[in-house]
Amino acid sequence: MVHDAAEAGQALKRGRAALACAAVAAAAIAGCGGGETNEPPVGAGPVLGAPVRLASCDDWNAGSVDERLGTIAEIQNYVGGPVSGTGANGPVLDPQQAYDLFKNTCGESFASGFRLYKLYARAAAFTPQ
Repeated sequence: MVHDAAEAGQALKRGRAALACAAVAAAAIAGCGGGETNEPPVGAGPVLGAPVRLASCDDWNAGSVDERLGTIAEIQNYVGGPVSGTGANGPVLDPQQAYDLFKNTCGESFASGFRLYKLYARAAAFTPQ
């Protein structure tokens, strides 16, 4: 219950701030994922049983060669896509380099939870383009 004008003014300011925060959060959520699909790129073939951003070394180790190659193509499109505000694309690896990277890294027991796209992006960043 509001007892004076000063308290009413503060309550109104808090309400406006909460509304502004909610509007910003709604706009941010609405902008997330725009333009991306969960479908693999044309010709990529089958992919591992997880979305590209969640695929881990466990998924790699459980996948077939075709699923691995399809996932490499999907990761290449994801990581090598347009970089906002630059007009350039992200760095990519040759598919054989990516396959070797995942085969070697995911063969280690400690790497089971490593995200494939993060391994890929970090390796591609240090590969001459």
